[in-house]
Amino acid sequence: MKIEILGTGCPKCKLLEANAKKALEESGKKAEIVKVTEIDKIVGYGVMSTPAIVIDGEVKSYGKVASIEEIKEMLK
Repeated sequence: MKIEILGTGCPKCKLLEANAKKALEESGKKAEIVKVTEIDKIVGYGVMSTPAIVIDGEVKSYGKVASIEEIKEMLK
């Protein structure tokens, strides 16, 4: 499983990354977490507002910080 955090490094992007790590830890799942900061790659996903979370190539949430519980649901 691959989780991508899309964003330019703002505090919300960092919080989303922390939530993703915590959700993985709590769910017991394994995944690679990658930060994507390049605007062309972010736009390539069709995302116009960050932060966003992409799991295995599918945009799951954008424009807000997904909670730990929301991310755990996305991982199922």
